[in-house]
Formats: sequence, C-alpha cells, structure tokens
Amino acid sequence: MTRTPFVTLALALLAGCATPAYVSPVEVTRFVSREAILAGGTINIAPAGGTTPGTPEYAAHAEAAARALTALGYQVVAAGGAQVAQLSLIHSAIPAERRSPVSIGGGGSVGSYNSGVGLGVGLNLAPGRGEAVTTRLAVTIRPAAGGTNLWEGRAEMSATVNSEYPDAQAAAGRMAAALFAGFPGTSGETITVE
Repeated sequence: MTRTPFVTLALALLAGCATPAYVSPVEVTRFVSREAILAGGTINIAPAGGTTPGTPEYAAHAEAAARALTALGYQVVAAGGAQVAQLSLIHSAIPAERRSPVSIGGGGSVGSYNSGVGLGVGLNLAPGRGEAVTTRLAVTIRPAAGGTNLWEGRAEMSATVNSEYPDAQAAAGRMAAALFAGFPGTSGETITVE
C-alpha cells in the first residue's frame, strides 16, 4: 500500500495527539508556632476529623509521614506520643479538558477596487490535558495534652491518570518529602517543590 505524503503527515499528527502525562510540582504551605519545640521526642500519627483511617491511601500517607518524621529526629510510636501528628487526606478527580479540535472563522473586506470574503478552517492538533487527580495532604502537629498547634503544613499536587502518580498511594512519598523538606520551614510561606 502506497501512502501519499499527506496521509503520512496526518497519521503522524494523530499519533502525536495522545494525551501526554502531566505531574504538577507539589505546592507546600506551612505555619509554625513561635513557641514550638519540634523534631524531637515521641510522636504518633492520627487521622484528623473527617479522614477515614482504614483506606489504603491513608495508610500509604501515614507511612510516608512516619518515615519523614523519623528522619527529622522524632521517635514515631503507635500511640501515646508526647506530640500528635494529625493527618488529613483529600483525593479528588478533575475531568479531562474538553475542546473542539476544529474552529471555523470568517471575514470580509471592502476596498476601493475590490471586495473580498474569506473563510478559514483551523485544526487544533495540540493535545488537551487528560483526566487528572488532585491530592492534598495536611498535617498538624500539636501537644498530645492539648493546646495550640505547634506546626501545620499542607501539600497539594495534580497528576494525570496516565502519569506515574495517578493515585494517592503512588503520590504519598513525593508529597511527604515535599511537605517536610526544610522542616519546619518559614511560617506562612508557600513553596513549590518539583
């Protein structure tokens, strides 16, 4: 079968229309109490209100947070720590971007010697972003005995379903590492971690 150059070009363009994988940087915001004594002693991880602890996603993020806290100098215990790290997890889907690949435009002009009417057809072969998921991890560290929060941090990222981070379990290590990078961080500052 012989293909004309036009058919070969059209097939190459269509092959390039597959939705590329996309992973956003992790956006991190942290707040630190002035009287906070952090990164030492015992700490246990508990779900924040509204977070279901029995899911695989929660377990993956709790394990990743425990590894990060241990690396910071905490001794992570199952219960009864001097401090508590309350973990909240939100995982939501973002529908695929929908747009028409064809656009039609028209125009006209009138001049001294002639008039003209034009019609243009545009083909948008640039790929749209596919279905994505957004994961938000929030951790609050407070004294087990109660009182004001010592540290609060939240991290958020989005990734398309065809990327290496399509679900909360896959994203857990990346998000915990970003959340606790440079711990405790500058209070009120939002940073972006690639």
